[in-house]
Amino acid sequence: MWWFAALHANLALLCRRFAPGLAANRLLDAGCGTGGLLARLSATLPDGDAPKGDMIGLDADPFACERARAKSGCRVCAGSVNALPFADGAFGVVISADVLCHDGVDEQRALAQFHRVLCDRGILILNLPAYDWLMSAHDRAVANVRRYTRRRVVLLLEGAGFRPMFTSYWNTFLFPLMVLTRKLPLSGASIASDVKLQAPAIEALCRAATGIERALLGHGWRLPFGGSVIAVAAKQTKQGRVHA
Repeated sequence: MWWFAALHANLALLCRRFAPGLAANRLLDAGCGTGGLLARLSATLPDGDAPKGDMIGLDADPFACERARAKSGCRVCAGSVNALPFADGAFGVVISADVLCHDGVDEQRALAQFHRVLCDRGILILNLPAYDWLMSAHDRAVANVRRYTRRRVVLLLEGAGFRPMFTSYWNTFLFPLMVLTRKLPLSGASIASDVKLQAPAIEALCRAATGIERALLGHGWRLPFGGSVIAVAAKQTKQGRVHA
């Protein structure tokens, strides 16, 4: 589906741009779901950057973990981002897509865990839903209890001992449609997600729009608004020196 394809492509882009040479350190997909991102990274990162043995997924749902193992060929374990079952400094990169926003996730504890398991040159990459005022039936269906602004993400990262390196909104071109779909009077009548496969022509249009955005992000543009916030941050030491 176009939204997941765009999300995974954006995250892979930021991996290549901000965390090259991943072979020396492992990568954790914290909240990997059924393994779509792990499969995408295995297929698209340059050879040797992140062998499958160095990519690990974690999800709270055991069934999702089984699907992720089969889909990606990577190691996947069941667990919570509130208490990651990994040693200090175990990873060079942690990616977490739309997890801090979930019911049952303590965002400060989770960020502290990401900081703990990252090595001194570690990079954190986040994706989060944008704007509290955009809460809708979709959020209730997927257990989202909070949405974010770019500024809020920056403050959370700084408070957890990270230095933000890049933050931007995305899903900008389609954002007016998203607002209309989710905020019309009848849109909240039933609890259901609108993230689903569309007709081929709509899929193609949405992929084209998000593809243009990805090209802009790849050139360092920061999009001024959108349905999601994406962020890259470097781990800082207790002395305040940045390792990036």
